[in-house]
Amino acid sequence: MQSWNDHIKALSPALKELRMGHGDVMKGFSSLAQAALKPQALDTKTKELIALAISVAVRCDDCIGFHTKSALEQGASRDEVLETLGTAIYLGAGPAVMYAAHAIEAYDEFAKPAEA
Repeated sequence: MQSWNDHIKALSPALKELRMGHGDVMKGFSSLAQAALKPQALDTKTKELIALAISVAVRCDDCIGFHTKSALEQGASRDEVLETLGTAIYLGAGPAVMYAAHAIEAYDEFAKPAEA
């Protein structure tokens, strides 16, 4: 993967197509996501870190990109992401190690200031 920013941007047209073609389903999915991420006993940052760990464990590159970026936007530090990835590795074994490497690459890219 050359760029995580480019990767998630490249998904935008297809996601827009899904929203237009299956509006009710995508509205339902959006409502589910909003309800799941609503701060209650756990704050949104913690929930994004959980989502990132699951993304690694189920080997979803696209999910890794979106949840890494969201975790960073919610204030997750690199150390918090690394600890989250350690938990994902524990649960996902060898394949999770490879996807954890993707997630930390994504974090490092998203954490860089935008280049002009």
